[in-house]
Amino acid sequence: MGIIDWLIIVVFLAALISIGFVFSKRNRNMEDYFLGGRSMSTWLVALAATGTSISAGTFVGSPELGFNTNLTFLMSCVGAVIGGTFVAALVLPKLYNANTITIYGYIGDRFGETSKRATSVMFLLGQLFTSGSRLFIAAIAVSVMLFGSINFQFIVYSIIILGIISTIYTMSGGIKGLIYIDTFQILLVIGTGVVALILIYCSVADLGFSEIWSTLKNGMVKAPAQPEYGIAADGTLLGWEPGSKVKIADAHFSWKTPYNLVAALFAYGIFKFAQFSTDHEFVQRQLTAQSVKKASLSLVWSQVLAIPIVFVFLAIGLLLYVKYIHDPAAAAAAGVFSDARDIFPQYICNHIPTGVRGLMVVGLLAAALSSFNSAINAMASSFVSDLYLPVMKDRGHAVSTDAGQIESSKKMAALMGAVLTGFAIVTAVMQQSSGLNLVDFATGVMCFSYAGMLGVFMVALYTRRGNTASVIAALVVGLLVVLFMQPYVLGPLSKTILGHEIFIAWPWWCPIGALISFFICLAGKPRK
Repeated sequence: MGIIDWLIIVVFLAALISIGFVFSKRNRNMEDYFLGGRSMSTWLVALAATGTSISAGTFVGSPELGFNTNLTFLMSCVGAVIGGTFVAALVLPKLYNANTITIYGYIGDRFGETSKRATSVMFLLGQLFTSGSRLFIAAIAVSVMLFGSINFQFIVYSIIILGIISTIYTMSGGIKGLIYIDTFQILLVIGTGVVALILIYCSVADLGFSEIWSTLKNGMVKAPAQPEYGIAADGTLLGWEPGSKVKIADAHFSWKTPYNLVAALFAYGIFKFAQFSTDHEFVQRQLTAQSVKKASLSLVWSQVLAIPIVFVFLAIGLLLYVKYIHDPAAAAAAGVFSDARDIFPQYICNHIPTGVRGLMVVGLLAAALSSFNSAINAMASSFVSDLYLPVMKDRGHAVSTDAGQIESSKKMAALMGAVLTGFAIVTAVMQQSSGLNLVDFATGVMCFSYAGMLGVFMVALYTRRGNTASVIAALVVGLLVVLFMQPYVLGPLSKTILGHEIFIAWPWWCPIGALISFFICLAGKPRK
């Protein structure tokens, strides 16, 4: 990258850190630091929530998904709107009116202090997987930009760099600063995505629109679980099969495909219902709104806004497919038909002009940091409010002053940032062994915590049953059920027992695990 590119990146990072320090002086107590005094407008919260949803998984993973497959992932975005709408109507009002720092305070009111702490621990464990995977995906692109390779050691260096930067400004500013930063960042992501799409289209425009459409309509998609992917010496694609790249809806039901209509609208809708009702990283944004109505509107709008953004990045992958399918030599040199994880970062580095390239990198960093910083703040709020302060009080060392609580919150934010950065390296190893693409991996790992927590929250919200023992049992079983459905567990086990492998696509992990967890939690007799 040129000097202009680096200058743009430095200015962007300096702006983020400056905004964080400006807002650090406006936090008077924990409610300010973690909930912004419940003073944020609908559109600020909606844009910030969109920024949390649109992570590096979208910026880097969606072009990979578009290149390898088609547009059926868009139907899952519709499922997200459905799930968000149900949460806005049925769940969010109860959580907002509970007036707790975290949503796990509601579980404490319902089942007791131990249940609150257990649910908070499950959330923290899930965030290690979830946000660690997002940081790892962002590091793939940064590794290409800085080192020209996605060698594992370069990915580790990139993870550490991103983790340090994000932790600094997250720790200082609190949630209010993050909402303004996330709003700024999502606008950057949208702008850079549109610019990139236009530039890539211009690079293949000589083919003509009819030829581009025909190439996509009669395209090739990556076949699952093949021993080898790539380009043979005669130009034949290995591990790929004929398939339309512009297919949006897949009406054929199969447990193995993640984005057919039933899986996208129903299973993915339940997954998003779980995310928007049990994951404090997402719910925290809505709790900063000025009223329940504005919180609900911001949630629904955030998911509606995500649809065109995701389409832009999927379309980038489609156009890159057109570019490389008509240039086999360049495709072979780039290795995109064997591993497309870094296809968009490669294009930015090698084909985007200086200056514009810097803006593209800023867009990438905005996508990466907007989700990572929200995770740090949400984890810190849960750790401090649900675990640290109650434990200190139990031990006779209560932190009762506003200044002391804010100081503790900042220290915990720094700790969460360090832990997440370290765990991102673990997820880099996990993704390579999972065989899943970046988008499926980044979302699938969320199910480990969501399954049990959704079962617990549904019992807490809509029944009078459940107790501490059944809550803990439901959380543990939910995690174990999702672990059992992992391809590297269920596949070999089913082959040994039944003689053939069973595969369940990741959107079904959360609904199945949550249903089992619900009945386990429901079995507990209520406290008298």
